[in-house]
Amino acid sequence: MKFLLFIQQSDIEKKIAEAPDSSYEIGVVIGSYLPFVVLVVIAYGIYHFNKKKRGSE
Repeated sequence: MKFLLFIQQSDIEKKIAEAPDSSYEIGVVIGSYLPFVVLVVIAYGIYHFNKKKRGSE
């Protein structure tokens, strides 16, 4: 997992170095981290739903 994050980090740094302006940099950062945030939110939602479902039985 750390290897994957390392590869992604170097890719982000390369894109930011080649960025035409600062708004592009912000978009690269948001676009790089957004999928991980979405997956964490989905995982928490599933966990919370299952925890609530088990508690009512």
